[in-house]
Amino acid sequence: MSKYNLDTILDTVINADCVEAMKKIEDNSIDVIFADPPYNLQLGDALKRPDNTDVKGVYEEWDSFESLSAYDDYTKEWMKEARRILKEDGTIWVIGSYHNIFRVGYIMQDLGFWILNDIIWNKTNPMPNFKGTRFTNAHETLIWATKNPKAHYTFNYEAMKAMNDDVQMRSTWEIPLCTGSERLKNAETGEKLHPTQKPEALLYRVIMASTNVGEVILDPFFGTGTTGAVAKKLGRRFIGIEKDKTYIKGAKARLAAIEPSLEEAALEYTCKRKLPRVPFGAVIERGLISPGDVLYDEKKKLKAVVRSDGTIKFKNAVGSIHQMGAEASNSVSCNGWAFWHFMKNKKLVPIDELREVIRAEISGE
Repeated sequence: MSKYNLDTILDTVINADCVEAMKKIEDNSIDVIFADPPYNLQLGDALKRPDNTDVKGVYEEWDSFESLSAYDDYTKEWMKEARRILKEDGTIWVIGSYHNIFRVGYIMQDLGFWILNDIIWNKTNPMPNFKGTRFTNAHETLIWATKNPKAHYTFNYEAMKAMNDDVQMRSTWEIPLCTGSERLKNAETGEKLHPTQKPEALLYRVIMASTNVGEVILDPFFGTGTTGAVAKKLGRRFIGIEKDKTYIKGAKARLAAIEPSLEEAALEYTCKRKLPRVPFGAVIERGLISPGDVLYDEKKKLKAVVRSDGTIKFKNAVGSIHQMGAEASNSVSCNGWAFWHFMKNKKLVPIDELREVIRAEISGE
């Protein structure tokens, strides 16, 4: 079987079965996969609202399987190909509901994926349980996993923290369902084009968290193209695979309407791990702080003395700014750059300010 030339399928939608299409993609070539596979909802009879109108559920042929074992076989088939084409440091996201996500997670682990997180997408505007026979199903689950647990996968921790008002982002995400102008409509009937179109806000968070500008994200169940739309806006490359030509038509029109920002700053994001490493000793060498100077905690209750070799002395202990920060705060670990402060214009300032001075010099800013 001839393989695709990766460059020729970037930023395109392949009209094919996802397994057959992925078989044509080279090994270890994709940075991230986002998969929104069939849920096998097993809905049975049509659902009615209290006013006897029909609820537009998922009754499409692509979501129907003869049995749970048939669904499992299909999941193993596409997931094996997904694992093969992922780079060694690549990650995969799979979203599902209670109907399928537990089976998906089990299969992922059997195939050798290492689960990093399960994310709860808490829908702020869920569809009610019209029959009143069970709790309102108000969430879906995303499994985030890496192909190789020993490889250094991408997680833009600082960017996620910045997006969350400088607080660590948790594994529960409050995001509304896709509604309004974002929801694609069938041009002929006026009804929603796809029954399970995902909100762009959800994919924005996924892509920002786990990819870098220019990297390739593949969506084997492309649908109406939410993954591609967000990837295009964020300067990532995408590959979509979709069997339904009607969905593809809607996705292509959606993508054509997006004009990426030409402003370079638009694609910048916080990522301290990519910044030049600056040891505390370099701050002393540059004369930004001197041996014998005193460092304090933010309340000025604790103090340490700077030594000429880049270590500091706290009480009778000597070590790095991080070790002595942990000692002073009675913690297992500590970011010494944030913990220790120095006096500047009669005010306490974190020593991290001095590190940023050196980083600015290195980058020529």
